[in-house]
Amino acid sequence: MKKTLLTGALLSLAASTASHAEAPLVSIDTHDAFFNNISQHCGKAYEGKVTVDNAPGSSFSKNKLIMHVRKCSERELQIPFHVGDDASRTWILTKTGSGISLKHDHRKKDGSDDESTMYGGHTQDAGWAQVQSFPADQYSKELFVKSGIPQSIGNTWQMYIYPEKFTYRLIRQGREFRVDFDLTKPVTAPAAPWGYRD
Repeated sequence: MKKTLLTGALLSLAASTASHAEAPLVSIDTHDAFFNNISQHCGKAYEGKVTVDNAPGSSFSKNKLIMHVRKCSERELQIPFHVGDDASRTWILTKTGSGISLKHDHRKKDGSDDESTMYGGHTQDAGWAQVQSFPADQYSKELFVKSGIPQSIGNTWQMYIYPEKFTYRLIRQGREFRVDFDLTKPVTAPAAPWGYRD
């Protein structure tokens, strides 16, 4: 009898888990539209240039900048950001059911995690189909303090997607950094970023 009850409970649990896994992802129109506007570029790469950077000496303006909408699913977009020969950065946008998460996956050349990785933020409002903002989340704030850069706890990352331009922007008090990518001129896609495979 006990065995029968246990089997029934396990079957019920399995059915519940399967049902939950197949449940549609809850999202709102502006988040869906923003996500879809970027995913339409899946497989394509674009060159960008620094248009705002109030920190002199940044290496970004001295290197070729390429974003590659490399991998897309219904819930996640992986967008490597190549800075010259440095393939350590990948932006990861994920639908969470309560908005969109942005994470910065930083890897070393051997593919292992950088000491500062997976920082980012989560949408806190509806945003727009063309623009979303990602204020730093708690994990990121604790990482920044631990890393000795507490000024970064005020970071907000923004992404803009328009028919002819994609923008990545970082702002906080006293700091602004912005890269604009030309979506009208696809370029040859780079190799997989560090830690990933083609």
